[in-house]
Amino acid sequence: MGVTYDNKAQHFVFDFEHDGTEDIVSLTGEGYQVEAFGRCFYYGYEFANQVDGNVRSAFIKYVKFSEDLQNNPDLTLFIKKAIDQLSHRINLYDYNLVVMPESSSKVNQYMLRYIYRFAQPMLRKMELLKSLPQNISFDMDAYEKQYLDDVLENGRPRYTEAQKDEVKQSITKMLDLIHRKDYFTIAKDVRKSRWRPYIMSFLRFASEEDRELCATIRKQNILVMDDVTTSGSTLNEILRTLRILNEDNEIAVFSLIGRKDLMAESM
Repeated sequence: MGVTYDNKAQHFVFDFEHDGTEDIVSLTGEGYQVEAFGRCFYYGYEFANQVDGNVRSAFIKYVKFSEDLQNNPDLTLFIKKAIDQLSHRINLYDYNLVVMPESSSKVNQYMLRYIYRFAQPMLRKMELLKSLPQNISFDMDAYEKQYLDDVLENGRPRYTEAQKDEVKQSITKMLDLIHRKDYFTIAKDVRKSRWRPYIMSFLRFASEEDRELCATIRKQNILVMDDVTTSGSTLNEILRTLRILNEDNEIAVFSLIGRKDLMAESM
């Protein structure tokens, strides 16, 4: 199936039977499963390469912020088809925990309710909340070891001390701007993609009980889920938050709309 954009009427047209050359977004085919985040990443739909940025943004807004999702048969079927396809791939009956970011979008909650149709009765849900901007930090020690202290093949340092100081000053300025914000998002506020993995304390557990539960879950199947994935920053932060507690679980990652090449920008 595919979705086209009627430019004259300025609305989206869903066709659940056919794919077409004018589709702006379609159910994924063989590329439905890719390796990203060091995990299996599944996504239901992908934008066509020729889609204008304004149309892409308008469709994301339409999906994420539809005012009456329950009474929108096109959009609910759009979501259901992606979840149906996911269940064929990974068997949702085998999953014990769903983890997703806190969101003003109703899509995540609708996906979760639909997933319960496939899941075992004890499936649990956990939301990770965004921290206040003033609590965001940067792991400078790790960044120095990974980048600034890098050496060339001849053994010489890749960066001079002056260059290192310049980068550190840029990071300090970035953090100062973040700390003064009312709302923080990695994709928009951290321009250099190589800095994103070193942003710390971006997400937090809603309660200490959730944190303790996640720390005690061992060797179970966890589904990390979000509605739309562009840079991959939020999903990457969820995985990092989970890995800090333990590495014993089998984790799959799913996004309703995603990109097979998303890690090219977020690494």
